[in-house]
Amino acid sequence: QVQLVESGGGLVQPGGSLRLSCTASGFTFSTDIMSWVRQAPGKGREWVSRIFKDGRTTYADSAKGRFTISRDNAKNMLYLQMNSLKPEDTGVYYCRLDVRGIRGQGTQVTVSS
Repeated sequence: QVQLVESGGGLVQPGGSLRLSCTASGFTFSTDIMSWVRQAPGKGREWVSRIFKDGRTTYADSAKGRFTISRDNAKNMLYLQMNSLKPEDTGVYYCRLDVRGIRGQGTQVTVSS
């Protein structure tokens, strides 16, 4: 079955960087559209970024210029490089297989001094 396992979260100071990873299995990763979504404390889930099978990417306005989504189809891996992090980026980050709406268990990102 589909499995998505996120990692790479942690505590970082404002202005810092983190790289999130998502290990995918149970489906043909290279042909599917993948996204990162996040959920801040007490708020609803927010879409962050999407990558298509041809490598095209899209970003939420809040992520543009600071985050970079990428994928390694040979390794079935999805990444999110996050730079210039802000306290409002705090939340649980999930990778999502868009066509089926399946996401992993998430990884916590906390941006705080």
